[in-house]
Amino acid sequence: MRRDGSKTPYRWLYLTVVFIRMIKGVYDEEIIKKISDLRHETGYHYETMDSCKGDVDEAYQLFCKNLEKLREIVPVKTICMHGSPLSKYDNRDIWAKYDYKELGIIGEPYFDVDYDKVLYLTDTGRGWNNRDASIRDRVNQGFDLRVKTTFDLLEKIKEGKLPERVIINTHPQRWGEEFFPWVKELIFQRVKNTIKWVIVKLR
Repeated sequence: MRRDGSKTPYRWLYLTVVFIRMIKGVYDEEIIKKISDLRHETGYHYETMDSCKGDVDEAYQLFCKNLEKLREIVPVKTICMHGSPLSKYDNRDIWAKYDYKELGIIGEPYFDVDYDKVLYLTDTGRGWNNRDASIRDRVNQGFDLRVKTTFDLLEKIKEGKLPERVIINTHPQRWGEEFFPWVKELIFQRVKNTIKWVIVKLR
């Protein structure tokens, strides 16, 4: 039962944020404009510490350049780091020296969300909160809720077992409907997960 007595467990109020990477093969201005026209929030999925091999000043300059380029197409008020799991550089380290809020950015989910109040779910590693396959896409949160499969997640939603506030982080290539791209992603992700599992165990 929903809190107002109706039969559905949730009254949905949601915001879709699509974070854009600025790399070849992904960055497409026409698609970005279509996303914005659908009234989705568009953010910058930055990875400049990785691109600049850990040089924080160069990384910041590249970040500003990319942000300006993206803002020429769509409004950008939010950012989110790209995990770059096989890189030794953490893209968030740029903010140990600089302040993204001085650039008109209102939020970065790894810094500006209270995860004691917001449940975080991510499909990184082709599983929900798969900690063995996630190097950086993880948060310390005040919820002990295990999700085994997407069907399990849907059941928990129907039964009203999720908290009032949830962030669901998904990657579109994992949800394709075409068979061969899906199989390619499956094989690639399993190989990558093995490498990431080794990295996690060695840390």
